[in-house]
Amino acid sequence: MTDATEPAGVSPRLLAPDDHALMLVDHESQMGFAVGSHPMELVLNAAAGLAGAARLFQVPTLVTTVMEQHFSGPVFRGIREVFPDRDSWIDRTTMNPWEDTRVRAWLESTGVRKLVLAGLWTEVCVALPALCALDEKYEVYAVTDACGGVSPEAHERAVQRMTQAGVQPLTWLAYTLELQRDWARSGTASAVGDLVRAHGGAYGLGVEYLWTMLDQDRRERG
Repeated sequence: MTDATEPAGVSPRLLAPDDHALMLVDHESQMGFAVGSHPMELVLNAAAGLAGAARLFQVPTLVTTVMEQHFSGPVFRGIREVFPDRDSWIDRTTMNPWEDTRVRAWLESTGVRKLVLAGLWTEVCVALPALCALDEKYEVYAVTDACGGVSPEAHERAVQRMTQAGVQPLTWLAYTLELQRDWARSGTASAVGDLVRAHGGAYGLGVEYLWTMLDQDRRERG
């Protein structure tokens, strides 16, 4: 459960748990083999963190794959563990998810007009649906560290192409903290801390240190 009630005056440009849908596109082994824009361990970590945040905040999420059984192979473990219900996934033949009518029908069924995207590769399976969604008057966001391209050039030009068209880029951690936004939202605060400790890099290390020291102090005082 979340308790994220938006206070008056908050910009509608900020994401809230109930105003958008997330699409995780082709986070699969064969696609990952060709990623040259980032170290793959960073993409794996960001994708797992993003998936965990979406589940925590109950964001409508679609896992979509491309020829999983015959070409692209298994979805990353960090996503499979968060969204294990394969019956709800959509496996496609199209490189552009938007060209699969089931994907568009799923998005329409959510009733929201904001779409957050992440996937492999940035320059194809993320950029193409992002541009199509913009043309359908969706507000589109791309979680760029949970994406990867075949080279730094490919990823960077794809992000540049999307942002010039109107897509808003962010990272998985920025996404997570934008949904939480207030540590007084106790329904999710502790779980966000756990997610950050697991996937938040140096920030997560700092949170781990702080929580450990405070817990030790409480035990000594108790």
